[in-house]
Amino acid sequence: MEFVNLTRRTEIGANSYLLQIAGRNIVLDCGMHPKERGLAATPDYARIPQGTVNAIVITHAHQDHIGSLPVLTRSEQQALVFLTEGTRRIGEIMLHNSVNVMMRQREDDNVLEYPLFTHRGIEFSRSMWRPAPVGVTFTLDGERGAGDGVEPTLEFYNAGHILGSAGVLIRGEGRTIFYTGDVNFESQTLMRAADFPTEGVDVLIMETTRGDAPLSEEITRQSEERRFADAILAAFARGGSVTIPVFALGKTQEVLTMLWKMRKSGELAHTPVYIGGLSTKITGAYDALAQNNDRSLPELMLLHEMAPYVLSGNEVHTFPARKHCIFALSSGMMTENTLSNFWVRKILPDPQQSLFFVGYADPESPAGKVKAAKPGDRIVLDPDLPPVERRCHVDSFNFSAHSTRETLLRYALSLRPKKIVLVHGDPPAIAWFRKELAAQLPDTEVVVPDPGCTITL
Repeated sequence: MEFVNLTRRTEIGANSYLLQIAGRNIVLDCGMHPKERGLAATPDYARIPQGTVNAIVITHAHQDHIGSLPVLTRSEQQALVFLTEGTRRIGEIMLHNSVNVMMRQREDDNVLEYPLFTHRGIEFSRSMWRPAPVGVTFTLDGERGAGDGVEPTLEFYNAGHILGSAGVLIRGEGRTIFYTGDVNFESQTLMRAADFPTEGVDVLIMETTRGDAPLSEEITRQSEERRFADAILAAFARGGSVTIPVFALGKTQEVLTMLWKMRKSGELAHTPVYIGGLSTKITGAYDALAQNNDRSLPELMLLHEMAPYVLSGNEVHTFPARKHCIFALSSGMMTENTLSNFWVRKILPDPQQSLFFVGYADPESPAGKVKAAKPGDRIVLDPDLPPVERRCHVDSFNFSAHSTRETLLRYALSLRPKKIVLVHGDPPAIAWFRKELAAQLPDTEVVVPDPGCTITL
């Protein structure tokens, strides 16, 4: 068995890996790098001999895991794509939105390679998609069951990250390989905790996102939810509104669920909540799959219960920052030309307004710059526009959808596989896991695959 790292750098970016097992080629995830443009944003698919892929597995619908899928399926038309029903529904929305973004970037930023695929290309790719339920073994032909015992089989496990997210267990050549994808072993407000295999894994391919973020024992999900609720009430007492930059997928739905809990308890009453159009589409998919086992609160229909207002790209420029409202707008990084970036230009200079961050922000992103700024600092939110002075109240909350490094380490230690392959992390995060695993599992081989390199499993 061999493993090829198709990413172009050791970091969190265009996640994609080639697994060669029992004479078959399986691609794990097909991401798109959030910081790069054009073909440089895709995995290094040139390392795959064209026409040799037997199956593609997509663990979830975030862009860094699904964003280049139509690029690969265009050249690997013989391969079936396996994903959960939640990933199928959300992935289609995300990919069509990606085409719209690429078309705008081609026009505004002169990225001539864009679009890397079209709306029609997504429809062609969809014809190869085969949704599979969690907990069911299936072959690379999409048939349920163990097959002939020679061909590799796949089985999904709930990953607790976002709706539809899954780790995948691959059996072949008398061995088992488990790829975590993105995982959360602790329940969020809406999503249930991961339910992964607890034994019998020979090779663990593990994400390392939070390896450089030590856990504070004082912080729990419940304590952060309480602090978040108190901060909203304090913001309203100051006479302003609350702006929350969110990712349209995952974070929006978690925030809406927290606000629903506040509304149910009577703390928020019927405070107006504003979200964007993409967030609305994805929240609709969450509602359609309310009975899904990886979701708690199956009775909760977010769009019905919260009835959020949809703020369009045109309205965001003229809409007033009203009192006692909540604006949960994407993107979470406040990237240029997004609703949150436009909106924050309005509220940043106003000391009555509040800006709350509920997830990770790259230090180089506009959100990262605001988080690091002090009152009175002038911040560049868009290089083509004048800087804006920060006078509003800013606070941050820990609602990560990724496992802490401590819980992920405990999982690896309990599993005790023969080999661990560390992926999906920046160098400091991977280095921490490598050191800890080597010290605590001396009989386990810990491998960090260099981009483009092939390792034997």
